[in-house]
Amino acid sequence: MKQGDAVYLSALDETMEVLRRWAREGRTDGWYKSLSEELKAKGHNVHYRGPIISLLLGDACRRDSQGLEPMLSSLVILKATGRPAGQFFELAKGAPFHRTAADWTWEQERARVFARYREH
Repeated sequence: MKQGDAVYLSALDETMEVLRRWAREGRTDGWYKSLSEELKAKGHNVHYRGPIISLLLGDACRRDSQGLEPMLSSLVILKATGRPAGQFFELAKGAPFHRTAADWTWEQERARVFARYREH
């Protein structure tokens, strides 16, 4: 699987479906490993510690948000820390999201995701 190929795009669609469902459910236990297992059950072999899962999460955020909407991947956390991995925070700082620590926390971002998807 390579970023942008048909297999990747199929995995990206499924990643977005899983994350949107988690958002509607208000899940706060959305671990990287759980996402990996759900993707595997749908035929997408994406390891929770591999580079592809980070690419999928970044692309899911960019596909779901033009920057103002909440970042969908804020739902995915490390079991050990209960927080997203460092890649999430790097993504949040960059375009088109431009989140800054002065006025932003990932917990607020996650709450905004929950609110957005519970409305639909």
